[in-house]
Amino acid sequence: QVQLVESGGDLVQAGGSLRLSCAASGSIFGVNAVRWYRRAPGKQRELVAAILSGGSTNYADSVKGRFTVSRDNAKNTVYLQINSLKPEDTAVYYCNAEVMSSDYLTYSYWGQGTQVTVSS
Repeated sequence: QVQLVESGGDLVQAGGSLRLSCAASGSIFGVNAVRWYRRAPGKQRELVAAILSGGSTNYADSVKGRFTVSRDNAKNTVYLQINSLKPEDTAVYYCNAEVMSSDYLTYSYWGQGTQVTVSS
């Protein structure tokens, strides 16, 4: 019913920037929240950033000041702007959307992930 597709991951040098996209398609009545997670090899999944329905945002301490989450409702897309990349940012980045249907049922969807690799 709803599909999320992440894109924008790449191999980049430390200090560089990337903009990740999470594009949604399907039947969506409303989005309660979109969250960005990342998982580095051998480590637990980490919540990186979130944007809620009212537009408020939250960030992990490790990325605060460097990452910015935003949305374009007309395009059904959420972005994660990543600046001043560090090698420790290397991970697979996933978006997760909490979506409300027209029947006021909520569902959680995950994208397939996009690889960010930062070289030193």
